[in-house]
Amino acid sequence: MNLSFWNQRPVFVTGATGFVGAHVTRSLVEQGARVVCLQRDVAPVNPLDLFDLRRQVTVVNGAVEDFALMERVLNEYEIEAVFHLAAQALVGAANRSPLATFESNIRGTYSLLEACRLSKTVARIVVASSDKAYGTHERLPYTEDYPLRGLFPYDASKVCTDVLARSYAHSYSLPVAVTRFANIYGPGDLNLSRIIPGTIVSVLRDEAPIIRSDGTPVREFVYADDVARGYLMLAEKAPELRGEAFNFGACEPVQMLDLAQRIIRLAGKAGELEPRVMLQTKIAGEIDAQYLSAEKAEARLGWRAEVNLNEGLQRSIDWYREHLNEVR
Repeated sequence: MNLSFWNQRPVFVTGATGFVGAHVTRSLVEQGARVVCLQRDVAPVNPLDLFDLRRQVTVVNGAVEDFALMERVLNEYEIEAVFHLAAQALVGAANRSPLATFESNIRGTYSLLEACRLSKTVARIVVASSDKAYGTHERLPYTEDYPLRGLFPYDASKVCTDVLARSYAHSYSLPVAVTRFANIYGPGDLNLSRIIPGTIVSVLRDEAPIIRSDGTPVREFVYADDVARGYLMLAEKAPELRGEAFNFGACEPVQMLDLAQRIIRLAGKAGELEPRVMLQTKIAGEIDAQYLSAEKAEARLGWRAEVNLNEGLQRSIDWYREHLNEVR
């Protein structure tokens, strides 16, 4: 990664008050970028403020679905690079409210891409898809040439996001590339319905963590610092990688019961707490195993995960311990 590349470069980050967006924003700020952040809702506690970034960026209030606003921001701030991370990112919320998810994740994507197409300054764009876009496949790990079969509301919205980005690249030569990350974790994730932050907070509060399955599903997790680095590395090369998608994962698939037990052990609670497995049988329709091949990212970008799962969990536990009173 070229450490001087981002110095004084005008950048627009959607979803910057969210978990991943805040990590990307922090990395950009540390490298001297002039960052404009989109904020839809003013949450009393959010990662942008937890990381003390607000005073170092320009915050614009509004929704990514607002095409006129997207066009104004890109033109007014002469944006050169765009990171599109704004999304309704919770699977459970997507299942309960698919329309709101489709509005944010699909309409928001094409509104921003169209504004980028009309911009005279935007030269590189990275759009966040997800490993969930792949859906179910018998052969693992997923590689970028696998068809996108995501069917549940969140998964389907990411399929659309992914295809829309690549459509703009191929139809209009828009310099946009796509990320497909595994499950992301690390400091600042306030969505406790996700297994890693939820388990950590329960354990630190001396409560038995709950596993909302039979404990057997296998997933892959990648640490937030590696994620931010991947976004920046891809953005630097987005014009020459136009229309391509890249998997990013740590190549450490883990079973959910094992994950919870690791967190208990790393938090120093072994022998005191045990995970509560809620189901004795598999959830109907749940994918048994999902994990990625990141070989393309390593070969084309020189990216590979640097933080292994145990180290990342320990860093996360330490952060949540320090900020436990701020987490709700």
